[in-house]
Amino acid sequence: MIEAVVFDVLGTMVDEPGGLRTAIGDALPGADLDELLSLWQRHVEHEQLRIAQGARAYARSEIIDAEAAQRIADHAGLTDPAAIAHLATAEQRLPAWHDSADALDRLARHLPVLGLSNAGRTTLLRLNAHAGLRWHQALSGEEVSAYKPAPELYRLAIDTAGCPPERVLMVAAHAWDLRAAQASGMRTAYVRRPAGDPPAASDAFDGQFDGLEDLLGDVLRIG
Repeated sequence: MIEAVVFDVLGTMVDEPGGLRTAIGDALPGADLDELLSLWQRHVEHEQLRIAQGARAYARSEIIDAEAAQRIADHAGLTDPAAIAHLATAEQRLPAWHDSADALDRLARHLPVLGLSNAGRTTLLRLNAHAGLRWHQALSGEEVSAYKPAPELYRLAIDTAGCPPERVLMVAAHAWDLRAAQASGMRTAYVRRPAGDPPAASDAFDGQFDGLEDLLGDVLRIG
């Protein structure tokens, strides 16, 4: 039986690439959005990897986002401090996918639902409010000073759920996220999103779904 459901947030419940693209376009009309979005994403991934490897001390996502915004500003010639500061908080204003809020509301009537995110506490708080995501509890990697796929985050979710890992379902649009959850003993469900990381042929997740509506029916049958 499933006793608790844990959702990845960035990319799974909200459109992270689309929201960042909009924020960059607002700050830099007419700019090459693909190039600048890639610059932001590469910086974040690189710094999170450095932290995982011990080459950099843990830094909250708000700090790394501010660095990414400054890199974009330097690259594109943006000099307005207010515009750069606003761009740095773009992760707080990402739009929810069309089925996210309703699925959470419906599932929360039957099972504990948790968010598990690399976003810092402040970003996660404001993002949830902006996107209309209502959790029983939202967990940030800031609580364990690590970024997914570090095992500490999945242990945090399991400990918070208060039940054996095989009774906790991790839902994500990223196969790399689910592989790490699986290694921690959690059940896993992949949800297809436009900018997700699809499973490989070798992946054996407990479920694969085209959207949260499909997942909801399956979880409520077995929960």
